[in-house]
Amino acid sequence: MTPRILVSNDDGIHARGLHALVEAVAPLGEVWVVAPEKEQSATSHSLSLHHPLRIRKERERWFAVDGTPADCVYVAINHLLKDHAPTLVISGINHGPNLADDVIYSGTVAAAMEGCMLGFPAIAFSLVSRKHFEFEHAAVFAHSLVKAALASPLPPRLLLNVNMPAYGAISGYEVTRLGRHSYGADVIEKEDPRGRRYYWIGGTGYEHVKEPGTDVTAVHDDRRASVTPLMLDLTQHEFLAPLRAWKLDGFTQGT
Repeated sequence: MTPRILVSNDDGIHARGLHALVEAVAPLGEVWVVAPEKEQSATSHSLSLHHPLRIRKERERWFAVDGTPADCVYVAINHLLKDHAPTLVISGINHGPNLADDVIYSGTVAAAMEGCMLGFPAIAFSLVSRKHFEFEHAAVFAHSLVKAALASPLPPRLLLNVNMPAYGAISGYEVTRLGRHSYGADVIEKEDPRGRRYYWIGGTGYEHVKEPGTDVTAVHDDRRASVTPLMLDLTQHEFLAPLRAWKLDGFTQGT
């Protein structure tokens, strides 16, 4: 049976990275695109529960949704594709990195994660660049990884977070863990023409911790793509036993 590949993103249905990814995986299966009608970067894993969603058919197997990336995957799997579920959910190629703690905020990762929550393996792709977005080499790598994922199926509820360098051909990749980095913690205060104060959040002073085996080191220092397996279980299992040893006055602990 021909694999069915669901593609989404957070940069919107007209984003160059989305079109590059669709073109890259088109030879590998039947591709369906369900993506936000406009940019939804840094929306994290939000769902639109308090207003209705509109779905607009752009062309055959292409749909725009006036919601978040997670909304797109949710309606794709539970409505548009409910009679023939996807083999694989992929998201991207994001216009910018999703390294280290970025995965908490990322709409790109959230789209893939929604697929995982619904029981399907997923991959999120990002291009590590801030200004110049050339997707040719990233698309070649994405094609190869998706081909491998279809040949050796990923377990359900497993997400691969992939970051690809933006400088020329990709020489190789590393299987990594999440690293640590910081953009600073600036809050810039300004005043509008009517004298009201407004604020921009988000720093601009990027630094990363150089640790072997991490996604940030692989991409920034080794100039390789990083492939990081993520799981949905956020439980810190090592702290379960110490936490059970706590004694709370006036309360008994259940088993």
